[in-house]
Amino acid sequence: MSAPDMTPRASGATRPEPVPVTVLTGFLGAGKTTLLNRLLRHPALRDTAVLINEFGEIGLDHLLVERLDGDTVLLNAGCLCCTVRGDLVKALRDLAVRIEAGHPIRRVVVETTGLADPAPILQTLMSDPLVLYRYRLDGVVTLVDAANGAATLDSQPEAVKQAAVADRLVITKSDLATPEQVSGLWGRLRALNPGAPLLNALHGDIEPEALLDCGLYDATRKHPEVRRWLDAEAWQAQGHGHDHHHHHHDANRHDARIHSFCLTFDEPLPWDGLATWLEVLSMTRGESVLRIKGILNLVGEDRPVAIHGVQHLFHPPVKLAAWPEGDDRRSRLVFILRDLDRGTVEKGLRAFAGSARQHAAIAAGGA
Repeated sequence: MSAPDMTPRASGATRPEPVPVTVLTGFLGAGKTTLLNRLLRHPALRDTAVLINEFGEIGLDHLLVERLDGDTVLLNAGCLCCTVRGDLVKALRDLAVRIEAGHPIRRVVVETTGLADPAPILQTLMSDPLVLYRYRLDGVVTLVDAANGAATLDSQPEAVKQAAVADRLVITKSDLATPEQVSGLWGRLRALNPGAPLLNALHGDIEPEALLDCGLYDATRKHPEVRRWLDAEAWQAQGHGHDHHHHHHDANRHDARIHSFCLTFDEPLPWDGLATWLEVLSMTRGESVLRIKGILNLVGEDRPVAIHGVQHLFHPPVKLAAWPEGDDRRSRLVFILRDLDRGTVEKGLRAFAGSARQHAAIAAGGA
């Protein structure tokens, strides 16, 4: 992974304001289409393009989205983690052409099939050059059915992954569940993904402001809301309680293999060491890296830098406008991993960072 190129583009090639992309996911029957229909009635979702993916030979969900307006696109039937990824890129490129022509598209929502592993769609949003130029990932919103959510998490690995990588977790159909079911699901999701706010949507009703602008990749913000996006205290507090929580789980549950934690660093990190370590991690254990996201204080940088990775791919680093007033300016890295222990990750990161600092000190001494 090369050093971060966060310099402005050359004169005459000014990057347009990137269009935010929200990924709406959740297992079959979680209520994604119902919630989407409600959201599209809000003024905040005006001029939103919707991309819908379904699994099977005949797609129907796009017929259930009430507000088409020519900006609802049915991706070819199939799983987003397979050949349909090319259709996603094509759809986003086609939308980009329409945007360039003056068509008012201010936001894109991608509704995935309930069977989808969300990682490939995130990889697509982070790897295609034109997509990177015209769009930015705003966040992953995952819906979980209150009545059936616990059983689904027990039996479906995709559902666990959908919840683990979410920026927002939305519990649906709580009116059809018992208080015990809702409470148990709430605790399980909190243990699985402590950094994502837990929200409730009754009959699909939820304010769009609760779901939008939850990423950290908009470099135009004057005051990035670091604490809201990355609640390090929640992740840190979870560090001791997470394993304890899983002692009460069936050992066969899929979420027993997934854990999350946050590493913080008081001193600025050397980008060379961090980038090398990230590259090694993605090449050797990429399949275990469900998600990495972080806000960094880098050596030689006076502004925060955001990074985001999924499995084998990393979004280009983004230099943000400023640290929030009163922030302690520590680097915070959140990891959501499967079958990879914290000790291995932390030991490797600190070793690469320490080596980079030593090389820099030697180079400075010989200058």
